[in-house]
Amino acid sequence: MGKFFMISLAIFAATGSFLFGYDSGVMTDVIQSPHFLTYFNTSKTSPIIGAINSTFSGGAVFGSLMGGFTMDRLGRKWTIMIGAMICFVGAILQAAAVHLAMMLVGRIMAGWAVGLMSMSVPVYQSECAHPKIRGLVVGMAQQMIGVGFIVSTWIGYGAAHVPATNAFSWRFPLAFQTVPCVILLIGLPFFPESPRHLMEHGEEDEAMRVLNKLHYDGTNQEWIQSEFEEIRSTISAEKAITAPGWLVMFKVPQWRNRLLQATLVQVFTQMTGYVLPAYTSRSSANSPSINVIGYYQTIMYEFLGITGQRNLLVTGIYNCVGPFANLIFIVFILDRLGRRIPLLVGTVAITIALICEAAINSQIPQPVDGEVIEAHSGDGKSIAGVFFIFCVTVIFSGSFGSISWVYMSEIMPMQIRGRGSAFATGIGNWLVSTIWSQVSPIGLGAITWKYYFIFIAFNILITFPTIYFTFKETKQMSLEEIDLLFGGRALGTLPEDLDKDVVRDGSVTFVAEKETKLEA
Repeated sequence: MGKFFMISLAIFAATGSFLFGYDSGVMTDVIQSPHFLTYFNTSKTSPIIGAINSTFSGGAVFGSLMGGFTMDRLGRKWTIMIGAMICFVGAILQAAAVHLAMMLVGRIMAGWAVGLMSMSVPVYQSECAHPKIRGLVVGMAQQMIGVGFIVSTWIGYGAAHVPATNAFSWRFPLAFQTVPCVILLIGLPFFPESPRHLMEHGEEDEAMRVLNKLHYDGTNQEWIQSEFEEIRSTISAEKAITAPGWLVMFKVPQWRNRLLQATLVQVFTQMTGYVLPAYTSRSSANSPSINVIGYYQTIMYEFLGITGQRNLLVTGIYNCVGPFANLIFIVFILDRLGRRIPLLVGTVAITIALICEAAINSQIPQPVDGEVIEAHSGDGKSIAGVFFIFCVTVIFSGSFGSISWVYMSEIMPMQIRGRGSAFATGIGNWLVSTIWSQVSPIGLGAITWKYYFIFIAFNILITFPTIYFTFKETKQMSLEEIDLLFGGRALGTLPEDLDKDVVRDGSVTFVAEKETKLEA
């Protein structure tokens, strides 16, 4: 089956990423429903809405970290399926909610599930991908996140056409979360486990069968055999220094460096400023009215004079721009140009766009002491503000959007891939995202457009120099070759200074590991 089967596996597994996008975007439409706001006795800018959105991100932090255990013990595929099961229950709770507690618990479970899938899907794809198209394969995760946003918006747009007294406008979009869950639960068992996970657990014959199914094109049996031996050699070397727990990630210098870079690429993604919308009149420091574009862009458009169904229509168009740009990027650029150059160019371009956005917002009248400024429909500055927001999403999709998942998943050594990806996603992505979702409304309310310069300065002083001086180019290299690129010991030597705890029958024995040679 070869390449076609591998791409099919990547797309199907990315249904978990679709849930990521859909669950993240669905509340944008839900808070537009008059029935929802009346039913829960709230408003679009109330603390209740902020709590519903924040609990989702908080659940995702927990889910990501939990994935470090399930990925190593149960496998990549089963971790995705566990996430689908949890999300299914959470979706039912949200759609059937009769009081706020049900909604909050449902959102926590949805976040928990999305956290699990956001870190496991890229690892599963990366371990199954051919080195030459790993960017495309893992980039499917970001692509399906964008598709999830698109579907959530257009389902919300359609559901908004019912009478304002009808609960269908918010219950159906929330209930639709169950559809991709069912697709994953039914279809994923027919796909194989990652060959590297199988090899790690002693299932070498099955691993070889899966490698053939993923990569054989009728002429490359020798390459597949070489890949098999390379994976086996790497895992054998790593098993010689097997250490339980999470601390080992910080003890081995090479692993610590790779964990740091994987976490930083997620942090830098959050710090690009992509999380920032244009400034609006909702400036009260107590109002979480604008923390991320994904949740609150409808409010932003209202300030620009775009209201009602036109508001959701513009939101739908916006959500299509990013995935289209991302598709072009992963198909034609990522595996040719690599990782470093798009990240560096993306950092510079997004920084310029943010400077322009800040300059434009500085010219828009600011509210004083809670004063509400009238919408600026058709105002040239407001139109320019929307234009640069669209620019940011295009630049982001052609750089950090996909590469954050690709680079994170491919630079982790097999020994800590589950735990390391869990840490990088849970801390670097979800925790940082949660913090900024809480801080941004306060910062924007306090210093308005000047708040943008926090992100501008971070991009200039930290993101760009770090990527330029420390990140490595990994395009078209096998995961085992990347081990050697980072000074690891995939086919050579193990670290000289590893201290490890070996757990046997509940007792802990300290073993000092010196340089260990791996026989060819």
